[in-house]
Amino acid sequence: MKKLIDSFKYAMNGLVIVFREERNFKIHIIASIVVIILAAYLEVSNQDFAILVIAIALVLIAEVFNTVVESILDFISPEYDFNVKKIKDLAAGAVFLAATFAIIIGVLVFSPHFIRK
Repeated sequence: MKKLIDSFKYAMNGLVIVFREERNFKIHIIASIVVIILAAYLEVSNQDFAILVIAIALVLIAEVFNTVVESILDFISPEYDFNVKKIKDLAAGAVFLAATFAIIIGVLVFSPHFIRK
């Protein structure tokens, strides 16, 4: 049981680290809170709310993995390397894709509420 509890502690520590150290993660958290508040205010359906939560989760998870990739590469190769830059750019591109599709999902979910009102 102690190992299970420890694994949760390590996971929470990782989230605290990414929140403290990564500006973009904080921006994504703020955007997520805004989306959740807006969804509650507009009383979106449970299905639409679930879709929004999935989109939010994908963006936050992508940001954490991007941070992992960057941290590993900075540890392995602290000096500039073209291949390291390429890998970091690819990881950042994944976050960008996740965020772009999350925005598209947000527009699809919220636009009917604004068109009606």
